[in-house]
Amino acid sequence: MTQRATRRQWLFAFVPLVVACAASLAYWPGLVTWDSIRQYDQALSGDFDDWHPPAMEWIWRQLLPLADSPAPMLILQLLLYATGFKLLILTALRARRSGRAVAIGCVALLPLAIALMATIIKDSLMTGALLAAVGLCAFADRSARGKGALRAAALALLVFASMLRFNAVFATLPLALWTLPESWRAQPKRMIVAGVAALALLAAAMPVANRLLAAKPSGVELSLIIFDLGGITYHAGENRFPPVGVRDAVAINRHCYNPVKWDSYAWWVDQPCPIDFDHVRRAFAAGHIEPHLFWLRAILAHPIAYAQHRLAHWNVETRFLTLDSVDRPVQVEAPPNDWGFAITPNVVVRAVDRLARWQGEMPLGWPCVWIAAMIGLLWAAMRAPIGFPTQMLAWSALLYALGYAPLGVAAELRYYLWTMIGGALALVLAVSGWRAAGARVPLGRLAVPPVAIAVIAIGWRLSH
Repeated sequence: MTQRATRRQWLFAFVPLVVACAASLAYWPGLVTWDSIRQYDQALSGDFDDWHPPAMEWIWRQLLPLADSPAPMLILQLLLYATGFKLLILTALRARRSGRAVAIGCVALLPLAIALMATIIKDSLMTGALLAAVGLCAFADRSARGKGALRAAALALLVFASMLRFNAVFATLPLALWTLPESWRAQPKRMIVAGVAALALLAAAMPVANRLLAAKPSGVELSLIIFDLGGITYHAGENRFPPVGVRDAVAINRHCYNPVKWDSYAWWVDQPCPIDFDHVRRAFAAGHIEPHLFWLRAILAHPIAYAQHRLAHWNVETRFLTLDSVDRPVQVEAPPNDWGFAITPNVVVRAVDRLARWQGEMPLGWPCVWIAAMIGLLWAAMRAPIGFPTQMLAWSALLYALGYAPLGVAAELRYYLWTMIGGALALVLAVSGWRAAGARVPLGRLAVPPVAIAVIAIGWRLSH
């Protein structure tokens, strides 16, 4: 291979990544949301609660000497994100898989990813950490030396990612198995023991971090409990709330409940429900009721109503049989804040925002299609093996998305950022692996699930 050809391959592989990161930086100093404004306020004070991940707020506090703005967090999450892509591209180029390298770089150009990685929010930081861990694992697999250090760094990033979302373990556990030595991967007993140990470590990451940082309990878990109690009450026609001091909870809840998200029970909406977060929390405390046991009893008493509520929400969250995008796919303006944080509108931001909104309205941005794509990929792998690393990446993307079926409380596309990025990379690695091995790509199994879901979703929209 000539030096000129090698340079051309590197150029074609890295230019998309550079363009994507530059486009995210066009949102300088980083787009803040209501969530990140609250986190910045706690980073300034050092007085943390656990409504949003204290680990992220603590890191932001350490970065404050660099700049009193979102900029350091923007750079941090983009550095993690770019590092992951860089390592994956380098791994492909070292293996003389230039097509794979270019395809990996192009994944970074997904408009939703560009816009969300410019947004200072836990989902973006978690995605950056996960991607950096994936890059380290892939690089370790191709390295002759330093495998242990690379995998240890990857595991540390997975522990960090697990501190950022209580449901992150669905994404981090499969990737933690990737950090194990190759010799372990064909030994079921070792894999089971390692999997149990990894599960314990990753599940404990957030509560341990919160405790070490002295984060005050905010009752954030009640958002899921209240949302589910509202859904069960709505579908069962029977009050499943604790005594909250209202005359007809079923009738009141009928006007409050919305399967899209739990926000009507929160305090930040214009017209809060009379059965709101504070009323329910006080009712639990006054009655000495353990909320989780109360929640489980309600689910067991009305499993069908619970399933109706959960499926109705997940249908909207994954953009399956819905008539519109529910929420704007991405933000483009910062909400009012005491520090005047805002981005300067420019041609790049406008272009990215337009493309991101387009992607959010199309099958390429619908979580249901990405879920189906991962199911198709794993189904195809039963006929044409895709290798342990690609399987773990696909399982990570899939399980994280499936975890929102019982745990989702809102319907923003940012929740599925990792599923889109991780899923796209898994598809690239699988297809390029089949082609490199001279194997026939099982297009039927690979394409039927996502195409079928997309056709059904589009047909439903057109018929309504």
